[in-house]
Amino acid sequence: MPVLLALTVSSCKKTFLADSINNNVPTSVPASLLLNGIEYNMVDFPDNSPEIYDQYYIYNYNYYGNNQYNFGSGDNYYTTLKNVILMEQQAEKAGSPAVNPYSAIGKFFRAYFFSKMSLEEGDIPMTQALQGLSNLSPKYDTQKAVMIQSLAWLESANSDMTALIASGNSSLAGDFFYSGSLSQWQKAVNAFHIRLLLELSKQAADADLNVPAQFAGIVSNPAKYPLMASSSDNLQFIFVGPNNYYPQTPDNFGQNGSRQNSSQTYIKLLTTFQDPRVYAVAEPARHLVDDLHQSPTDFASFVGADPGLDLGIMYANANAQDYSFLNRHRYYSTYTGEPSVQIGYPELMFNIAEGINRGWATGNAESYYIAGIQASMASYSIPATGSFTAYFYKPGSTGVASISNYDTYLINTNWNTYYGQPAVKYAGSTTGLTQILQQKYLALFRHSGLEAYFQFRRTGVPAFTTGPGTGNGQRIALRFQYPSSEQSANTANYNAALASQYGGNDDINGTMWVLK
Repeated sequence: MPVLLALTVSSCKKTFLADSINNNVPTSVPASLLLNGIEYNMVDFPDNSPEIYDQYYIYNYNYYGNNQYNFGSGDNYYTTLKNVILMEQQAEKAGSPAVNPYSAIGKFFRAYFFSKMSLEEGDIPMTQALQGLSNLSPKYDTQKAVMIQSLAWLESANSDMTALIASGNSSLAGDFFYSGSLSQWQKAVNAFHIRLLLELSKQAADADLNVPAQFAGIVSNPAKYPLMASSSDNLQFIFVGPNNYYPQTPDNFGQNGSRQNSSQTYIKLLTTFQDPRVYAVAEPARHLVDDLHQSPTDFASFVGADPGLDLGIMYANANAQDYSFLNRHRYYSTYTGEPSVQIGYPELMFNIAEGINRGWATGNAESYYIAGIQASMASYSIPATGSFTAYFYKPGSTGVASISNYDTYLINTNWNTYYGQPAVKYAGSTTGLTQILQQKYLALFRHSGLEAYFQFRRTGVPAFTTGPGTGNGQRIALRFQYPSSEQSANTANYNAALASQYGGNDDINGTMWVLK
């Protein structure tokens, strides 16, 4: 009887377990679906805090936000990185070989997310991270180690992609950036590789990093390291309806349209260069046009606010229409706006120009500099020489979607005239480096997240302004703090990292290794 009872119980248990499985619920997530989520998590959207820190488009009323550099925690991509690992595992479970498109792109994501967290915070857990319950308190890797490993991942990703493309195994299902094209991804990987080398310019003499040689190796060998050939190769997020609208739309214009205004740091650089891009991205200050009768196409009619201003003063000035606002036609009249570029061709051109200017490789820095400017202008449909239409919102209009609510102006352009200005024409040497950095700043407007801030932090170009409105003792913060969870869940390693880098404090004004 006991034996029969045991068999009966065992049989019932198996039946219960079998019956409890819902065959309509998936027990695993395919690599393609994981890739889709990872890609979405890497996007830095416009109309977010990086625009403030980049001094592009700033708040004028503290009910909605402020322009202070009182940084809190930086980005935490560890959950996303766990999904990168799972994506690679799922690709192998589905029958892919060890080297496959998902493992290759996984190396890029490791480099992208780890290096970004490190650029924001300093030393971070990397080697011992992502081990789950087997290690709940990972030690911090030095920023130098993170960068060396990130550069190695990018090198390996490029090699793997070359082999996969040659073998015909180069399709990435679930990829919304390049519709599954590994050839396109390879160009983005190498463009990011160059970006990361530039982030390390202050440590270019470090023999372990070997930055100049890595840079020269990529730029001089396009057969081994394919690079973006035009803006059609941009890694960019394209907004589509009805689920992924641009942050600014006709629906939220009435609520959001006057909460922020353009920054002097950005607008003054455009007007100083008499740059036609100002007509595409901004509108003239209405007080100057309507009350003082200045021409709406006069560069002097475009005015940004000093980010350092007290918000009470800025708010009063904004209400008096003393500042330029975002161009309503470009940024508010539709639901899909413009693509949000994460890694782009214009930036790549300026990065190559910078590296050549610094003596890291041979080549014509001016040619890349010119290519970057012209590609940026073309992204706004501004011809090198010709004409385009500027659209400025009519005062008193009640809707941004209707073209009838805009005054239109024909803007003539002449590349030779623009480029012939002493402030624009490439001068080489230290002046030329400043020019490259200024033009890259203009090209990064509303794109690539914190890249403009990282550039200022690294080079001081363009000059960011400070004052009561920027907080932090009128200083531009140099880093973000670690996630609060580190202090409570990884206390000993967190404290050790602070002691070795920032005198024991999670100091937003502390100088990380890449800036020394």
